[in-house]
Amino acid sequence: MRAPGAILAADHERWHYAKPLDPDALGHQYRTFAELVAASGAEIVWLPDGDDDLADSIFTYDPSIMTPAGAIVLRPGKPLRSGEAELHRSFYRAHDIPIIGTITAPGTVEGGDCLWLDPATLAVGRGFRTNQAGIDQLVAIVESIHIEVTPYDLPYFRGPDACLHLMSVVNPLDTDLALVHAELMPIALHQVMVDMGYDLLHAPTDELEASAGLSVNVLATGPRRGIAVDGFPRTVDLMRSAGCDVTVFRADELCIPCEGGPTCLTRPLLRDPGRR
Repeated sequence: MRAPGAILAADHERWHYAKPLDPDALGHQYRTFAELVAASGAEIVWLPDGDDDLADSIFTYDPSIMTPAGAIVLRPGKPLRSGEAELHRSFYRAHDIPIIGTITAPGTVEGGDCLWLDPATLAVGRGFRTNQAGIDQLVAIVESIHIEVTPYDLPYFRGPDACLHLMSVVNPLDTDLALVHAELMPIALHQVMVDMGYDLLHAPTDELEASAGLSVNVLATGPRRGIAVDGFPRTVDLMRSAGCDVTVFRADELCIPCEGGPTCLTRPLLRDPGRR
């Protein structure tokens, strides 16, 4: 995780945030979220703070992904985020975590477009943030560790300036359970997940629209355990009715204006056996 830095003074129009941010409220909400992550039993490893202009760097899910063999440093499709790749590379080197590959120009891949369906199957969303050149490089990197990559096209939705990741419309809660925005979900992926035995919970459309898509963005902290943004009770009730233990926190400054939710705020490095 990385604590808020440049985002506290970021120009909201330049960074495509929905409104000017309240730095005090954002900082408080981030601290609350970090406390919930720690209370889940996770060990938090902090990316170092720095005097940089990387406002989106608190959303650590996107500039890299982790595989059983080591990390892959990605190349974000949002140009303002390009410097985050080196931030993640330096972090992995400092912690002696192997780097098995790097996405380079003209390829782009963001972590939010990478969805593990099982330990050997990686679904990747092809859209404005992740392109075919990046997917081709990703396929070549993971081929030797026997991981299958399958691309799925994302819809145009709100255009190239908006952040629509594959995990904006599909969020796993367990190895056989996922919360989905069915109206934007690739049909082929829907069928694959059903065939794999997933139970798909269809998030209420009105709450998804009111949350700018973040009611679906739930951080799974264990099988059927998660952290969600507050204010969308029917979505939370839907998960709880499926046996999920869901904790909520206020995120009207930290998440909703910035198009980044609880999942986006972490980059999982190692999960305990039994955790997805």
